Amino acid sequence: MSSERTDVAALLENVAVQLSGCQRVLVAYSGGLDSSVLLHMLYQLMQQRSDIVVRAAYVHHGLSPHAERWAQHCMHTCQQWDIPCTVLPVTVDARERGVEAAAREARYQVLRQHLLPEEVLLTAQHLDDQSETFLLALKRGSGPAGLSAMGATGQLGANRLLRPLLDVARAQLENYAHHYRLTWVDDESNGDARYDRNFLRLQVLPQLKQRWPSFPEAVARSARLCAEQEQLLDELLAVSLQSACDAKGALAIDALLPLSEPHRFALLRRWLRGHEVAMPSREQLLHLWQDVALSRQDAEPLLQLGSVQIRRFRQRLYCIAECVNAVDLVLPWHPEQGVLTLPHRLGYLSLAEQSMRVRRPHPDEQVSVRFGLKGKLHIVGRSGGRSAKKLWQEYAIPPWMREQIPILYYNEYPIAAVGVFVMREGEAHDDSAAWQVAWSMV
Repeated sequence: MSSERTDVAALLENVAVQLSGCQRVLVAYSGGLDSSVLLHMLYQLMQQRSDIVVRAAYVHHGLSPHAERWAQHCMHTCQQWDIPCTVLPVTVDARERGVEAAAREARYQVLRQHLLPEEVLLTAQHLDDQSETFLLALKRGSGPAGLSAMGATGQLGANRLLRPLLDVARAQLENYAHHYRLTWVDDESNGDARYDRNFLRLQVLPQLKQRWPSFPEAVARSARLCAEQEQLLDELLAVSLQSACDAKGALAIDALLPLSEPHRFALLRRWLRGHEVAMPSREQLLHLWQDVALSRQDAEPLLQLGSVQIRRFRQRLYCIAECVNAVDLVLPWHPEQGVLTLPHRLGYLSLAEQSMRVRRPHPDEQVSVRFGLKGKLHIVGRSGGRSAKKLWQEYAIPPWMREQIPILYYNEYPIAAVGVFVMREGEAHDDSAAWQVAWSMV
């Protein structure tokens, strides 16, 4: 057997070993060299294993005039290999973080939405990509978490993420592609050194590898060592972080006050990562602590980190999705006909056992769901009336949540703040004439 054939067989065997426990996989397929090799390896693996189910997804960023042609190439190749392929269009908003970061965020977001339960996402990053990622983190002044670069395994939401080519040099992938006479597309933007990653790929790494041929392998070792340090910190801090958080994931400020700044920031980073927030800079952590956690007691501080907000309420930090204004919405609902999906990712309403009890509406009452409460209210279990603001405070509802909680209406009268309290007008006196209404976010 020739040396080239031996190398190709070894590459395929290495990927097969990494995927030995996977039965359903989704390949992020751009049509480029790297993902073409990975998809072909899966095609080869399908011939050996009858239990593996492979899908492909092409993310259509719309950034290149050739993107539509690349999508057609991907569909055609997958058709030849009998692999289902889906084109996933995305909109890239580069106003805040630049084109590269925005495209990456959009790509992973749409792939996460497209993944099926128990499906594993495969991406084609390789050894040279790892060097680029490490150097970019170094340029940003990242600590061990950033310098860990990319892991061979990870999570994307509830699904596993694997990078089975992470220890493979690009030159090896080129040999594989030529051996099997694969065809792929070339993104013209890869030659534009104005982008940081391309600058490293085109102008910096070639010189480093010429001087030190084993530079990519050394970088990979450093990344793994940083990842090990981060894993150790994760294990050491897990108990204290868990004890500082309540059931909803809010973080107690008082638990952080006696800690040293490095210890405090290490906990904050892990808390943010648990909420899937991109790793903040040290300046952002300082801002979070000084201007949010330690702001005056009557303030309502806010820190925007990407698409999420960090807020404070009653000496706890909350990480929430950006709030939307829903106070003008009126949503008709027929509970016995099914679940009501609320807009703006505000969850679902349904009838469910062991939930809030309200009386059934009279025949002449129309049921609707609205948001926001004002005025004086009389609720079940209270002798007098209370203002809506006072009630929210009594029930410890943070200010930003008060217009996100669904309010059940019969005609023009509020009946219940679902999951919080029931107005006297909605009290159920007879179990046989009651609804049990539940609000869930999943």
